[in-house]
Amino acid sequence: MVQWLEEAGSPGGVGDPGRVHEEGCKARAAVESARETVARFVGADPSRLVFTSGATEAANTAVESAICARPGKPVVCAGVEHSCVREACARAGKVVETPVDARGRLDVARLTELLEQERPGLVNCQLANHEVGTLQPVTEVVEVCHRAGALVHCDAAAAVGHVPVSFRQLGVDLMSVSAHKLGGPPGIGALVVRRGVRLAPLLVGGSEERARRAGAENVLGIVGFAAACEALQPGALGREAAVATKQTGELVAAAMAVADVEVLGDAAHRLPHIVCVSVGGVLGEAVLLSLDRAGIAAHSGSACSSEVLEPSPVLAAMGVDPDRSLRLSVGWSTTDEDVSAFVAAFPAAVARLRSLASG
Repeated sequence: MVQWLEEAGSPGGVGDPGRVHEEGCKARAAVESARETVARFVGADPSRLVFTSGATEAANTAVESAICARPGKPVVCAGVEHSCVREACARAGKVVETPVDARGRLDVARLTELLEQERPGLVNCQLANHEVGTLQPVTEVVEVCHRAGALVHCDAAAAVGHVPVSFRQLGVDLMSVSAHKLGGPPGIGALVVRRGVRLAPLLVGGSEERARRAGAENVLGIVGFAAACEALQPGALGREAAVATKQTGELVAAAMAVADVEVLGDAAHRLPHIVCVSVGGVLGEAVLLSLDRAGIAAHSGSACSSEVLEPSPVLAAMGVDPDRSLRLSVGWSTTDEDVSAFVAAFPAAVARLRSLASG
């Protein structure tokens, strides 16, 4: 990305990839090379990958496009889907919520019943949950949905870069991804579109991205996205996943050593880098703030933990008290020392807060 930052500061700046002059052709070559790298990383044909400003835009485009292709038909969306998916569906008209179990896993049998009853045009099925890490049975969902004539959109933002993902093997119609979730820059993502599925652009006013997404391409972000994907090949993804699994395992062991702590989500079928626990007797927000003072950044599903004014819909759909939750995640830069800091700080923080509550 540094090369293109320097290019941006030069007299000519970064060329417009849509122009045929030398600067434009140089930028176009960089964009298309990056497209090949990202597409290869997610197991897709480069011609099927559309660069967006992130997974939020990609998911909104997927939902809007599917609605245009299946006008008047309801949309299926589980409560554990990301807010960008749920809210995009809510604007579409009739939304049918499909239930999940206590692990946050979609019920395929119930979905099959809904498909017969509602005949939806689109079903959303995330690849993995962004709060508890539960992996979803995407290929099973695709099988029953396609049999019923419904399109499938898969939000894979939480999973890509952490577990192997192949768009071809999943068989979904639309898949949204984001660069910043795998170590790339924020502000860039992609929507992958199955061949034969017509994409109605969310943003109009230009012919960029083969007329599928208007607006000058973010060359700097696109190059950074590809660089992050390149850094995870070959073999690096597996090595990072192994390290993450070990680190989150240590986090879970430390948390479970404290009384009245429960692991949320699917312990067996989950992302390697995310764990979520419920801490009895204290609010997750209080634990979060105590950990923050110890230099540990975590997250809670409670309403006051971010800019939202309502508790986590994901945990609510699972039947879990979001006010007691604490989400812990590791990444490519997480060290064993970071994990040791949590192991030391968590029991003391919970003990202190519980003593205050009882006093």
